[in-house]
Amino acid sequence: MAAVLRGSRYLVGRCCKHVDFAFVSTRSMASKTQVGFVGLGNMGNPMAKNLLKHGYPVIATDVFPESCKEVQELGAQIVDNPAEVAEKADRIITMLPSSPNVIDVYTGPNGILKKVKKGSLLIDSSTIDPAVSKEMAADAEKMGAVFMDAPVSGGVGAASSGKLTFMVGGAEEEFTAAKELLSCMGANVIYCGQVGTGQAAKICNNMLLAIGMIGTSEAMNLGIRLGLDPKLLAQILNMSSGRCWSSDTYNPVPGVMEGVPSGNNYQGGFGTQLMAKDLGLAQNTATNTKTPVPLGSLAHQMYRMMCARGYANKDFSSVFQFLREEEGQ
Repeated sequence: MAAVLRGSRYLVGRCCKHVDFAFVSTRSMASKTQVGFVGLGNMGNPMAKNLLKHGYPVIATDVFPESCKEVQELGAQIVDNPAEVAEKADRIITMLPSSPNVIDVYTGPNGILKKVKKGSLLIDSSTIDPAVSKEMAADAEKMGAVFMDAPVSGGVGAASSGKLTFMVGGAEEEFTAAKELLSCMGANVIYCGQVGTGQAAKICNNMLLAIGMIGTSEAMNLGIRLGLDPKLLAQILNMSSGRCWSSDTYNPVPGVMEGVPSGNNYQGGFGTQLMAKDLGLAQNTATNTKTPVPLGSLAHQMYRMMCARGYANKDFSSVFQFLREEEGQ
């Protein structure tokens, strides 16, 4: 059945100079055909699991073979590299740490575009430079495939519960086909515009998130030094105008909330190194567009400093611990 559907996409595509967006209708018909997944880290692993839970056969790979074990035990087929994924699946999701990783996975010697089928839908959920997303889209189009950027917000918890927010950039005609898959992994799937706009939305979100986390950490630390119980202070903040995601959902103070990295020595979650990377992307785009982002710049400096002080692999909420140590506590 999958072969017939792929063939129908190929025939439709031959009628037009570029990729034909009539492919979207046959993709919807092929709802439970194989889905490729590249990148099974802290985020990719639970995302792939949710695809499996929704009945999609998953073909996966990761540069670290041990990362594949859990999804393999749940029924995923594991292959050696992204090119092999592209040979077996015409809908592929990638979740990778950085722009260089995305470039390698798509265009490297064993990259997706070496074996991609015409009419394939390629969805990248990494957080990368919008310019790289546009470059990958152009390369994919030359091979007769469609590339969309769909970075996520919500962290590991939302990835596990299937409640991520996806910010999608790409041809609007392909959004329905992308949403079918992304809705298995997220509660919100939002179309932002052409390729690169999903990344733009994500970069803005993470810059605000970093600023908010630093502000929450500073406020909590000040309140504790003034003699307030941290749980009481968090309760007050969360019923007042200072309330934000960092205070009511992801509080950075150990002991205030359960099930968050601050309660687990800042292990798991969204790493400081990744936040520093995302803030670097925000700085680059701000420079290119001549946009003043003074607080974003300060947040970038702070998270880079944290990476240099041994916090790189801790969750980004460890900025609270960093501030405490800076004051000698």
